[in-house]
Amino acid sequence: MKRILLFLGLLLWSFGFSQSKVTAIEAVVIKDQSDPKALEILNKVNRMFTENSPKTLDSYSYKSYEKISLDIDEDSISQYNKFFEETGMFREKRRKDSLNNISARKIFSKSKLFLWERAQEFLYSRQYGEKINILDNRISGLKQPIYEMIALQQSNRDKLPDQLKQENRGLYRFFLTDTIEMDGRKNFVIRFREVNYKNPDKKRKYNGAIYVDTETYGVKKIENFSKNKNDGIITSTWIFFHNKWFLAHETVKLKMSNMKLEEEDPQHSDKKPELKKKQTFGTYALLTSRYFDYKSPAENSPGDFKGYTFSVKNIRGNTLDQYRTDPLTEREKNTYKTIDSLGRQYNIDSKAQVLSGLLNGQIRVGVVDFAVDEIVNYNLYEGFRVGLKAKLNENFSPYFSPDYTFAYGFKDDKWKYRIGLDIKTTLEKDSYFRVDYYDDVTASGEFYRRLWNFKMRMANYGNNLNNDRYYHYRGASVSYLNDVTNGLTLVFAARRNLEEALFDYSFRGKGSSFENFNTLFTLKYSPNSTNIMTPQGKSLIDQKYPELYFNYEQSYKIFGGDLSYMRFDALFVHNFKTVFGTTGFRLYGGMVFGGAPIWKNFTMNGLASPRRDFNFNLTSFLGFATLEGGKYYNDRFVAYYFTHKLPWYFKSFGQNISSFDFVLRGTIGDMEKAEYHQFRFRPLNHLYQEVGLEWNNFLSTYFNLGLFYRVGYYTTPNFKQNFAVQFKLKLLEF
Repeated sequence: MKRILLFLGLLLWSFGFSQSKVTAIEAVVIKDQSDPKALEILNKVNRMFTENSPKTLDSYSYKSYEKISLDIDEDSISQYNKFFEETGMFREKRRKDSLNNISARKIFSKSKLFLWERAQEFLYSRQYGEKINILDNRISGLKQPIYEMIALQQSNRDKLPDQLKQENRGLYRFFLTDTIEMDGRKNFVIRFREVNYKNPDKKRKYNGAIYVDTETYGVKKIENFSKNKNDGIITSTWIFFHNKWFLAHETVKLKMSNMKLEEEDPQHSDKKPELKKKQTFGTYALLTSRYFDYKSPAENSPGDFKGYTFSVKNIRGNTLDQYRTDPLTEREKNTYKTIDSLGRQYNIDSKAQVLSGLLNGQIRVGVVDFAVDEIVNYNLYEGFRVGLKAKLNENFSPYFSPDYTFAYGFKDDKWKYRIGLDIKTTLEKDSYFRVDYYDDVTASGEFYRRLWNFKMRMANYGNNLNNDRYYHYRGASVSYLNDVTNGLTLVFAARRNLEEALFDYSFRGKGSSFENFNTLFTLKYSPNSTNIMTPQGKSLIDQKYPELYFNYEQSYKIFGGDLSYMRFDALFVHNFKTVFGTTGFRLYGGMVFGGAPIWKNFTMNGLASPRRDFNFNLTSFLGFATLEGGKYYNDRFVAYYFTHKLPWYFKSFGQNISSFDFVLRGTIGDMEKAEYHQFRFRPLNHLYQEVGLEWNNFLSTYFNLGLFYRVGYYTTPNFKQNFAVQFKLKLLEF
């Protein structure tokens, strides 16, 4: 079992590998200053980066071959094998010890513990954008790849390296030390170190070096070392082609752990531990990437750019010989034989698929996917809500996917359910019809979350912790979803519902229950995000901003409908980086025209409770920490959510680095015909604002602690009503 966990852990590491993992920043306390000449050069590198980028060309294409492995240091392999052969490590007596640990050591004697190869093709057109074709792929131990993993981008391909970014200038000190010639071109040599680097014994003087072309101010090479020798290095090298700088070669060597071997001599088993022969070997994660076959202009056709950013051409590994820049060593060949055998023995494929499903909020068990966010929830009306959503996946049928959801609320003591069917029209992209029947409850005035990804939905988890204004809906719907392009998704739905308030309410004196026939049009536009098509459907690889979400709902007095109204809502999300830090914002709002019951208007996403002396809540994607839940409703409103990460980093406890975010939230709206709604509520018709400070990685944990205070028109003399504490899981990010 430990072998399996180690293997899956390495897959997870592969998702997060970046240059920042070579060295852990501890604290910003050193007062020494960077060399002004070095900073002047780096500023010019930043200004010229776009001009030097290949994406200023009309078109280009090139290929890459990458290899990732987990192994002992090359210089130690012969010494390891000698030690292995001379000691009696695998006599019967050792079977009392950890068989998993012994097996891992035995694997290292003949092969690596992990090997992954990938070949890709990069296409670019100024008119059609970028397309990345995964030409072939092979991962030891897996028959089927984790698609989200094989679509990972390299650390420095077509982006400004982390050490050069303005927002990271405070983390390093830079020094111009030399000018040298590389590939026939002169380069400035700028060495750097972390701000807390004091150069103790056994540590390097610098963390790395940046080589900058003196003519174009393009980056030729970056070397990033660990502080302790032999603990790690990352090197990226660029080539000057067609007057632009293309990434040519990357190597990564990161120390993962130490493996201690101890001589086992059965004839002297009583020998004291300190007298036994011991030796330590470092295990390393290794990556090599080479880029080749550059062409510009490239002969690309519009058809080459259809579909999502990533396309998978082959996953069997049988064509990798065409792209390998060097043949596999005997040790690497043995890796596939050994680890593939272990993969079959321990059924690593199915466990890797579970990991893949979790990335998208699902637990995969054979032909069934279970939704993580349906298992347990909490709101003020239902109390704890437990449920299960089971959906048959592509292992059942590639085109037909039925699902069933049931849930139970302990406070309202009611069962809810939904049954549906997705019918795909193609396997090349997300395009399917859906029919479903449902009987459930939800909060009144909710902002539509259709097409939100799993991370956004989880960020909105605590939205109704203090809201008990719920309504019941029962009915059926038919919808069609189509990904028109990589960045544009459209959904059209027609629904026939019976809807009823679950609180004391009457709409225009006609009661609290209505038949409602309506259509809903939903749009999501995310032009810069990258996606890949997998057998499970579209998967989001990298969410990039800006993003736009838009909903238009129209209710009709036909097919038995009692209502006639129009409802719009929109959400715009963006962030950007400057020398002053990272700024993110969400702008959102909505309007209702015509007569609509209160649950089709907008609650203002209050998270606070009037019943408590102390406001504590979980973060919400659109919520207000100090605003009372279920108290305010508008038929039109606008709102904003600004956050700014201050470029100041410090260490409290442990290994994580902390920083602070400044947060400003505000909203204003009105209820034009408040007399339509017979129940106790208030319109939010003045500007409501709260300011806050979030401590990221609070006390080196993976949570952010936020302190918020209400300001402006709605401030009260009671400090406790104006103040709130909020927790957020760090992984949810902005």
